[in-house]
Amino acid sequence: MKLSADLKALQGRLGHEFSDPELLIRAVTHGSISSARGDNQRLEFLGDRVLGLVMAETLLAGDKTASEGQLAPRYNALVRKEACADVARQIDLGAALKLGRSEQLSGGRRKQALLGDAMEAVIAAVYLDAGVEAARAMILRLWGVRIDTVDEDARDPKTSLQEWAQARGMPPPRYEETARTGPDHAPEFTIRASLADGTSAEATAPSKRQAEQAAARTLLDGLA
Repeated sequence: MKLSADLKALQGRLGHEFSDPELLIRAVTHGSISSARGDNQRLEFLGDRVLGLVMAETLLAGDKTASEGQLAPRYNALVRKEACADVARQIDLGAALKLGRSEQLSGGRRKQALLGDAMEAVIAAVYLDAGVEAARAMILRLWGVRIDTVDEDARDPKTSLQEWAQARGMPPPRYEETARTGPDHAPEFTIRASLADGTSAEATAPSKRQAEQAAARTLLDGLA
């Protein structure tokens, strides 16, 4: 089976030539498009686990003295959907996605969740095509400096803020959406994080979760 020009270009960016091109086609096929080949959801499920295994092993090998409490937040920072979406943008995976008309019109090629899912599906496709070592090599190459520069304390800012509040006898922080701007296919959310003593901070991001995290981080930085 011959690949289209856009998928051949994607192969080059991935650094992996598929023995079974059908796997790559399925990995970039979103559920919004009707396809006899099926969509990428099952591959996404597998790819998430392959990525997790590779990152867990890499972090353990890279820091032989770190405790589970130190490794877990680093791991989460590397495998979460935002990280997968960032890598997908890095290799312009969105340009090769096969989407239904509705997703195309709503900016699906730029959506974080969709890109993150597709990146996981591509990892699974490489794993099924050539085995775990090929998948590992691709992951380590694409994640690259992200692994070396992951924060020593990569804990979720919302968790850190909640722990800060609880340590001082305060109730959990509150998160309130104060504004939403931009078109439906590319909204921007502004979230205010507030503590019981009235301290607050706001942040804006393309998703509520990102905005909450950013607001929590800003508030934490102000408390330091």
